[in-house]
Amino acid sequence: MELVEGYGWVTLVLVLHLVENIWMAMQVGAARRKYKVSYPTMYALESENPKANLFNCVQRAHQNVIEFMPTFVSTLLVGGLQYPRVAAAFGLVYIILRYAYFKGYSTGDPQKRFSFGGGLHFFMLFGLMGCTIGFSLHQFFPTAV
Repeated sequence: MELVEGYGWVTLVLVLHLVENIWMAMQVGAARRKYKVSYPTMYALESENPKANLFNCVQRAHQNVIEFMPTFVSTLLVGGLQYPRVAAAFGLVYIILRYAYFKGYSTGDPQKRFSFGGGLHFFMLFGLMGCTIGFSLHQFFPTAV
């Protein structure tokens, strides 16, 4: 299989997303130490830890990224086969908006996850889904798309 010209941008965005995910995991680890939440506890209980909400917000922000990772990665890689630069652009903006989402959520106020564009990452996923649909249509109707 020969990849389309520009697909390298798609792989670069994928690597950036993986680096961002590792960074977020490290932030959760730092929050575990800071707020004294030991493994295997996934979420702290406020009845046992007065800083539970602060830890839980960091943990939940990262967990949300992990939950959407399969959708992001699959639509980025498949959509990029037909529209590599467009998919890479949607992917890069997605990464930036995910960072904003994480930073806002990590403040301890869940509503701040929507600050600075956090939450708008869903629109980037819709764009990537459009690229993926375009690729699929092109496979079935090569002259129509």
